[in-house]
Amino acid sequence: MKIISEEIIRNLNISPLQCVKWIMESFSLKKDAQLPAKISVHPAPTDFFTSMPCLLPFSEKADRQYFGVKIVHRIKDAVPSLGSDLLLYDAETGELLALMDSDWITTMRTGAVAAVSAKVLRKKDAGTYGYVGLGNTARAVLLCALEAEPEKKFKVKLLKYKDQTELFIDRFCCYNNVEFEIEDDIESLTRSVDVLFSCITSANGLLIEDVDTFPAGITIIPVHTQGFQNCDTVFDRVFGDDTNHVKGFRFFHQFHDYNEIGEVLAGRDPGRKSDNQRIIDYNYGLGLHDVLYASKIYELLLEYNNNLNWVKESRKFWI
Repeated sequence: MKIISEEIIRNLNISPLQCVKWIMESFSLKKDAQLPAKISVHPAPTDFFTSMPCLLPFSEKADRQYFGVKIVHRIKDAVPSLGSDLLLYDAETGELLALMDSDWITTMRTGAVAAVSAKVLRKKDAGTYGYVGLGNTARAVLLCALEAEPEKKFKVKLLKYKDQTELFIDRFCCYNNVEFEIEDDIESLTRSVDVLFSCITSANGLLIEDVDTFPAGITIIPVHTQGFQNCDTVFDRVFGDDTNHVKGFRFFHQFHDYNEIGEVLAGRDPGRKSDNQRIIDYNYGLGLHDVLYASKIYELLLEYNNNLNWVKESRKFWI
């Protein structure tokens, strides 16, 4: 069994463009994968442990079938407060292949899903993108967007937050296909963008009370699904990454013209049907992406000698 740390993963220098390609691949496998809904437990009101299992279909290239389960947790006052780990198995033999830190995986697959979703749902002439919340998730979203479309010029408006705005801009100083503006007011920002990414990790209520603030043609992607529930019953289309994961949302049965984003990526749904439609996309986060990423990383590290001798009984034993 391999022990794969976040540092080992980061040292592979996996590009944001590769992350986007893996997301496209994982969505293409979704219909043949076994993907139960997440299960969460709450040791405290604001704390949780969530299990995210997925069985990928057999891969001839890898000559095996992977099963994995990611455990993500949020513990108040822990540093960092949010963390995750993943167990990767050979589904045919039951062998535990790797124990993997999955913080990098979670961040980059989340960013890649948001960037891919925005690309296929935005209106035709979309050029202005707004960001609320400027942490690692927002960085991952923009990295994936810029590297997936290097020929496109992105105008990015940032909602000012402490000193993170300047740090965010500095992170992208080497990219020549993006320019930044800073906004002090979320409503002003929202009225002036074609795509709005919200990357805040928690929200107490709605971020914008008046739904008329959202202009015609806007695409909203609340990366952590919070703060925009007033859009659910009035927007023209609503998308999710997996119906079993979003059907418990309060207004699910009032969604207009709902479908899964994977159907758009596969060409079975047109996505946006006019440039005037207002669209919101809820990507709840799937173990499918985590396990696909983990299997790719495991294969990249097959020659890496960081094994733990994990001795398992090979015959029945008696207590």
